[in-house]
Amino acid sequence: MSEAGSVALIGGGLVGLATAYAISKRWPGVSIEILEKENRVAAHQSGRNSGVIHSGIYYTPGSLKAELCREGRARMVEFCQTERVAFETCGKVIVAVSETEMPLLQAILRKGKDNGIRCEMLTPDELQEVEPYARGLAAISVPDAGIADFAGVARRLAEILRERGNVVTTEATVTRLEQGPDQVEITASGENKRFDLVINCAGLYSDRIARMAGVDPEMQIVPFRGVYYELREEARSLCTNLIYPVPDPAYPFLGVHFTRTVDGRIEVGPNAVLATGREGYSFKNWNLKDLFEASTYSGFRHLAGKHWRTGALELRRTLFKNTYLKALQKMVPEVKSNDLIPCRSGIRAQALAKDGSLVDDFVILEQRNIIHVCNAPSPAATACLSIGAKIADRAASRLI
Repeated sequence: MSEAGSVALIGGGLVGLATAYAISKRWPGVSIEILEKENRVAAHQSGRNSGVIHSGIYYTPGSLKAELCREGRARMVEFCQTERVAFETCGKVIVAVSETEMPLLQAILRKGKDNGIRCEMLTPDELQEVEPYARGLAAISVPDAGIADFAGVARRLAEILRERGNVVTTEATVTRLEQGPDQVEITASGENKRFDLVINCAGLYSDRIARMAGVDPEMQIVPFRGVYYELREEARSLCTNLIYPVPDPAYPFLGVHFTRTVDGRIEVGPNAVLATGREGYSFKNWNLKDLFEASTYSGFRHLAGKHWRTGALELRRTLFKNTYLKALQKMVPEVKSNDLIPCRSGIRAQALAKDGSLVDDFVILEQRNIIHVCNAPSPAATACLSIGAKIADRAASRLI
């Protein structure tokens, strides 16, 4: 394929937009089109996450997550500064509230040090100097964590792509993907299009797009819904910046946490429970096909069998506000039930292997003229610009 070729990216979230951005910067002559099924970019995970710029402290040293999160944080900060998107490097604390959590906190600190992340252990008194209302036996301070308007980042990336002469097509649902000898033919919302290279960044639907193209990713996306509350305005002083619990290392979520947003609100959450569909943002949004697919998948059954107690607790947190409140009060005892205002929810696309093991790292699979990003959970928002650059590297042989 010559530099005058054509590239389609399926999915107008941060990873798809950042990948298109990287390709357009390196090969200005390439024609790029984003195919997004919604009427706007960043409609799902990219616009419904906690808005945190992660440092990379949690991730296994040497993994793609660790590498790309560390690099991606720096790229994201630079992008927000240059493009005037709201962000702040405010720092965060990870708080241990029991003796059983202390070894886990120490393990996180070691990972952070091994990953080259600035972090240090705080005593209870030092914790209160940073977060006056937080209580714990110890905490890790992570000064390079921050917050950003990720939906704003996505919108600016889309604007830059258009300014460079590329196309961002919304309301374009991909229903067919067929690889020919030289090009890939896509049917999107009834229209047939041909491209020299296709990159699947479909997030919640990435596994289905891969299978549509004839690839078995040997994993399945299982959607987990997370419910958020926000603190009423009078209670916002209970959190200065970001307060996180010590996560369960066997469970793929970081636990309910306090997050200051770029517009000055304090959000708390999310919890995590099996969603009623890949877009099941509330119990009113049921997709029986999605729910049947997820609940009958061997990987989910294995996960549920192993972690049913945690799953039951997460469900109680979803159904009962006081159960949710108790998780928050472990770190910030003064928060009260009437401080919590129902806010929103998000869906995390978690890839599970057939044996129930979590697909923890980013997964990128390749065909001749198709690249599939089959697993890009948190910290993909933070790392999107580095993920995009990595995918562009893999696309290079098709573009030169």
